[in-house]
This record gives sequence, C-alpha cells and structure tokens, in this order.
Amino acid sequence: MCEILGIDLAPSRTTRFSNDCLQVQLRANCRQRDVFIVQPLVPPVQEHLVELCLMLDAARGASAAHITAVIPHYAYARSDKKDAPRISIGGRLVADMIAASGATRVVTMALHAPQVHGFFSIPVDHLSAVAELADHFKQTDLSDTVVVSPDLGNAKVATQLARKLGLGVAAGSKRRLADDTVVVDNIVGDVQGKNVIVFDDEIATAGSIVEVLRKLRSEGARRISLACTHGLFTGPAIERLRAESDIDEIVTTNTVPLAPEKQLPNMVTRSVAPLFAEAVRRINCGESVSSLFSDEPTYG
Repeated sequence: MCEILGIDLAPSRTTRFSNDCLQVQLRANCRQRDVFIVQPLVPPVQEHLVELCLMLDAARGASAAHITAVIPHYAYARSDKKDAPRISIGGRLVADMIAASGATRVVTMALHAPQVHGFFSIPVDHLSAVAELADHFKQTDLSDTVVVSPDLGNAKVATQLARKLGLGVAAGSKRRLADDTVVVDNIVGDVQGKNVIVFDDEIATAGSIVEVLRKLRSEGARRISLACTHGLFTGPAIERLRAESDIDEIVTTNTVPLAPEKQLPNMVTRSVAPLFAEAVRRINCGESVSSLFSDEPTYG
C-alpha cells in the first residue's frame, strides 16, 4: 500500500513485558495528521486485536487529527447474532472496542455478515474483492461455466461475481451441524455438465467447500475452481483441499497472510493492496469512496 501511495511506512515498536502485557509505541509524529493503522484480525486474533486497540489509543494520545483502522479481515463478523443462550454478540463488542480505542473510521473488506457494518458507531467503508477476483477469471475460458455459492446466504455476493463475468449462478442449500461440520442437501440451479466456480467470502476449515463439492459432483458438474476473499485455511482445511485432487485452482486474496505451509500448488493469490491504497488516498483527500464498493450509481 505504501509503495502504491508513494509514502514511507511509519515505524512502530511493540514490547512484551514479563507479565505478558503489551506496550505499543508509534515511532512517527502523529500530531494533526491523518493516521491509518493497518491490522487484519487473523490468528492469533486476540493478540492482533489488542495490538490494534493499543495503536489506536496511542495515535489518539498523540493528537492525531483522524484515525482510520484498516482491517482487511474482521474476524468477529461471524459472531453477529444471539443464536444460543448467554452468549456475547462478539461482532458488536469488538466494533465498540475499536471505536472506544480511538478509531474515527474503519476500512474493511467482505464482512461475513452485512449487518456487522451497522454494529459500528463510526463510519465504515466496506470494500469488496469481487472485481479483483473477476479480473482473474476473465483471463480463463468461461464457456459453460456457472458461479456457485456454497449457501443461500452468500448467494447475493456470488451473483455480483456472476454478473461481472456474464455467467449464471447456483447455490447450495446448507445446514450447519457444528463449527466445522455442515450438510449440503441440494443445489439450487443447473450445474449438470457445467464448469463451476465455487465462491465464498472466506474459507476457514473448508468443511462447507468439501460438502458442496461432493454435491456438485453428484449433480454432474465438470471442472471445479474455488474462489474466496479471505483464505484463512484453519484446522484441517489444507489437508481437506489437498485431498480434492480435481480442483483446478484455488483463488484468494492477500487479506490474510498465507504461511508457506498453507500454500498449495494450485493456489493463486490476488493482491487487494491497490484497492485499499486507493481507499486511503480518497479518505485523505476527502473524495468519495463509494464507487470502490458499490456497483450502484451515486447522485449528488
């Protein structure tokens, strides 16, 4: 992002005390500056969340004019509702923590649940990687291809990708039994004899992906590609995907740093740094950011 914007990355120093507490020091002058703190909430999530909050508070204490938290992956977006007794709605709690720490704005990408946008009491720019992923697939043969969403909840975003590629769309009917266990009962849409691009906002344990692939094969699908914005690949995900030998490619973005042991030969990583850099530039210059995350026309 800094290379694209032609600026230097400001240094910071994180110290861990003997009692395991952290201290963060920003090593550049922040007084009356626009400060952008970039921190994806990826494993270890709690460690990165505390670092982010400490950096936001440090910038506020240093009299920054505006403080923007740039969070490529917002981990707690899955915790968006009270679906069991006596649990916390973590997505809202973490949003409150970020605002209380000093952030005056948030830039993020592909929240797992759209309603998490409304959990924030500060402005949020919610970017999308659909255009970047579409650019990749435009370079391939898309004849007889359908975009498939693993579940009906993600079908709207899958439709956006399908529209950019000029393709049809289908979706799986999914029931979640546990965090890493799902059942796909049916495919809504025609995939027989078609090549498919299975598109989800994130791949964590790959349980949903494996199930939808099983159902797609039984429905007569041919070549299979996977695409996601956030490639977390946690737990057994890599082993599960390695076992699916008929996957042509797995396309993801760099919102989540990908360790060497999580990289497969058929993985392709697309950079969203230009998109975030342009959002930062527009915020700093007071320009509209809406065209970066919306296909709808703007007025006024």
